Amino acid sequence: MFHISNGNPYESEQECMLIGLIDQPEKFSGGLQQLDDAFKGNLTKLVKTGDISAKYKSVSVIHSLGNTPIKRFIFIGLGRSKELTDERLREAVGKASKKIKDLRTGSFSIVLDTFIAGKISAEKAAWTLSEAFIMASYEFPGYKKSNEPDIIINKITVFTNQDKKTIESAVETGWIFGTGVNNARTLVNTPSNLLRPSSMAAYAAEMADEYGIEIELLEKEEIEKLGMGAFLAVNQGSGEPPYMIVLKYQGKEEWADVLGLVGKGITFDTGGYSIKPKDGIVGMKTDMGGAAAVLGAMEVIARLRPDRNVVAVIPATDNMINEKAFKPDDVITSMNGKTIEVLNTDAEGRLVLADAITYAKMHGADRLVDVATLTGGVIIALGLDKTGAITNNDDFYNQVKEASKKTGEFIWRLPYTENDRERVRSSKIADLNNSPGREGHAIMGGAFIGEFVENTPWVHLDIAGTATTDKEYELGPSGATGVMVRTLAMLAVGEKPWE
Repeated sequence: MFHISNGNPYESEQECMLIGLIDQPEKFSGGLQQLDDAFKGNLTKLVKTGDISAKYKSVSVIHSLGNTPIKRFIFIGLGRSKELTDERLREAVGKASKKIKDLRTGSFSIVLDTFIAGKISAEKAAWTLSEAFIMASYEFPGYKKSNEPDIIINKITVFTNQDKKTIESAVETGWIFGTGVNNARTLVNTPSNLLRPSSMAAYAAEMADEYGIEIELLEKEEIEKLGMGAFLAVNQGSGEPPYMIVLKYQGKEEWADVLGLVGKGITFDTGGYSIKPKDGIVGMKTDMGGAAAVLGAMEVIARLRPDRNVVAVIPATDNMINEKAFKPDDVITSMNGKTIEVLNTDAEGRLVLADAITYAKMHGADRLVDVATLTGGVIIALGLDKTGAITNNDDFYNQVKEASKKTGEFIWRLPYTENDRERVRSSKIADLNNSPGREGHAIMGGAFIGEFVENTPWVHLDIAGTATTDKEYELGPSGATGVMVRTLAMLAVGEKPWE
């Protein structure tokens, strides 16, 4: 896919070339002077007239008309160099990538050095360019009949004066991160009749086999033997068997210092007997967005092979209704022995996560991140563009927060107090209740999970608002976003995995 070249970018035949413009030039200079000379100074004239602009996310397509071996140039404005950040670069490149996709070309090239400015190093630019391109060009194929064949870009040439090996590693890293996101998006976008718990288990098994990591698939009989009563209660009304999916990546000699990733894997959520309204039930195929994020992150981790130990645990089931389904007023017993009074069968995500977290701890996880489309309350509190976070450990939260900053996946910490803990312990007949009320709903969901985390350093990420989008944006189409794949992977891999 990628070819790194130290040659002159303006002397090779190319269908299309992407160039970054930083600050507003009065005239082309440096390496771009050669290009302006080939155009007999006309590029400078286009800058002066505003047809080519360095204004942030401004896209200009210029045909060479035979002046160069390159047929078309795409200039993407990057704004002021002092304001250029990873996220601003990522979004600008994403917008340019959509334009390249519209041109329906099978190959294009990038002049990497035109994207290096301010705090953006050559390696970071290379990573960001490849990551942004694959994310921005993603499409869910869907199930429509189409007579128009897709044109697949099969070659991207990166021209640079930097060390080829270093740039190649950075480009490959970005590509792997973006691929993990896109694979998670496809899982979330797939209808629940085609992505069942067994399908998710099979997907995980194929990934484990391809990348050489350990997998454990617990089926219903084993889940029953282990006493996972909270998980089994949610599955009671389903005709589909549940699976507890465990993936283990060992990057250290000893299985110690283990990061645990836990993802909610509800493949469809009716709400159970606390049934969702007709408008609220549409789109519930996406209630496994946390599981998809964990699977996408594990793919990135397995491919980049960091010096870390990671265990991923995914409880996979749907939440359906039949004569055996669990009901409000039921009392169930979780894997760790705590009893739970069920007040709302639509608060099922926290139940399956309770047993999954207990099992992750049994596998040695001494730090935990759970990811879940858990509550509508987080949308009311934070909107659709922010992931809500709850934690019991400031130091570990700061590590997750730093990873999220590097990937541009915004998280916001919600309060978590002893009063919140007392509310989920307020049942008169059981240790806990699963739904203390609407007030602070997003916090209550996290506080319930915290009862099973206990003293293990932990961060809870509620992605109910950020897992999907109704609108196309710079880094993707409408639909699943693949949110938190990159943050979880960054937490495990680190910023410079090629070093």
